[in-house]
Amino acid sequence: MNKKDAFDLVVIGAGTGGLSVARPCAKAGWKVAIIDCLPYGGTCMLRGCDPKKMLIAVTEGKDWSERMNGHGLQNIETSIDWAKMMAFKRTFTEPGPKHVEHAIKEAGVTTLHGPARFIAPGVIQAGERELQSKYFHIAAGARPMTLDIPGEEHLTTSTAFLELESAPEHVVFVGGGFIAFEFAHISQRSGASQVTILQRSKHPLAQFDTDLVELQMARTRELGIDIHCESCVEKIEKEGNKFRVEFTTPGGRESIVCDLVVHGAGRVPNIDSLNLEIANVEVGRHGIKVNEYMRSISNPSVFAAGDCADTGAPNLTPVSANEGRIAAKNLLAGEDARPVKYPPIPSVVFTLPPVARVGLLEKEAQQQGIEFDVKFQETGGWYSSMRVGERYAAYKVLVEKGTGRIVGAHLMGPGAEEQINLFAMAMGAGLTANQLKAVIFAYPSYASDLGSMV
Repeated sequence: MNKKDAFDLVVIGAGTGGLSVARPCAKAGWKVAIIDCLPYGGTCMLRGCDPKKMLIAVTEGKDWSERMNGHGLQNIETSIDWAKMMAFKRTFTEPGPKHVEHAIKEAGVTTLHGPARFIAPGVIQAGERELQSKYFHIAAGARPMTLDIPGEEHLTTSTAFLELESAPEHVVFVGGGFIAFEFAHISQRSGASQVTILQRSKHPLAQFDTDLVELQMARTRELGIDIHCESCVEKIEKEGNKFRVEFTTPGGRESIVCDLVVHGAGRVPNIDSLNLEIANVEVGRHGIKVNEYMRSISNPSVFAAGDCADTGAPNLTPVSANEGRIAAKNLLAGEDARPVKYPPIPSVVFTLPPVARVGLLEKEAQQQGIEFDVKFQETGGWYSSMRVGERYAAYKVLVEKGTGRIVGAHLMGPGAEEQINLFAMAMGAGLTANQLKAVIFAYPSYASDLGSMV
């Protein structure tokens, strides 16, 4: 073992939540090291959001041609070449790690590869090196949660799905969240003969408005995807080149034979191997316990951000960037100078069409004692939907009585992923429903629909 290398800051995780701390501290003259056991860039850039949307971009072409077939586009038949679609995705993901690592080195950061773990307070082992540091910042992200079912080793992760060499013929998704719905849509439009979602509870996409989720389920089923709610997976068995998935329903026990079983049942902080107890870093069910300054509540030398930090904020890339920015400012200040503040945070399920939300669900607003009006309407007949041949679209907006404050916005339909950003801006700026109505947007556009939603 080499002698200990001394640093001012060691960062674990070279994704958004780590890079946004390492770079400014190094530029301020600190001696900084960053380590990751995976290629630099993080989950979103390499194994999640971005490559997923590269695939969705291809399936959008197929979806668009099907919606517009007969409306001037005649006899359009499209198919997806899975290998070429994956090659298209790699035009973005393959150069990424090299570019990220080069940029962070240019900022003066020492870059390391491999696993990391605390071996003493203030000391991390990184491969054959021991890194001694005044401060540590942990941004290790998340991993698929352990399901504790027989045959769990047969599950394919979302990471592996994004590297499949050929399209899955018959695929089962365990869980009914973002990953399951988005990848199910990709699979079905890519030519899978059968796609099934097994959801444990009564409602999938639990973070989203139930009325809009019901509409998305109808659209998803029309696409040809089977959705089984209240279906609990009990066992996965390998049978030759296939897999048998056994699950229980209110009606009894059932099974499905398929070619691929994908884990879509949630993720947990990826911190088990870090030996955090040695560093006196307190951990809860949702990750490292931090205060509002992103500092560990039990060890003032340790900060954390992103999916591995227990902040109560949604696990989204822009959130980790915001938290990392605050952690860096407090590190450089040498004190808890700036608390993290979360503006209204939009989130989107990138199905086709997408489902989006910002602010409170109805039940959450009720729990907070807010009196509000509900503006809800299906909009498949609106011009913006009719123009692109999409029959499944809706909105639900919650407006506080008396003040006109918008407390929640929920959208499904073409353009929802951008409309929700405008709602987030309006809510963050404190615009009332009437003030939003008064905004003159370019017409006709998806944005011009907002005034009619409030």
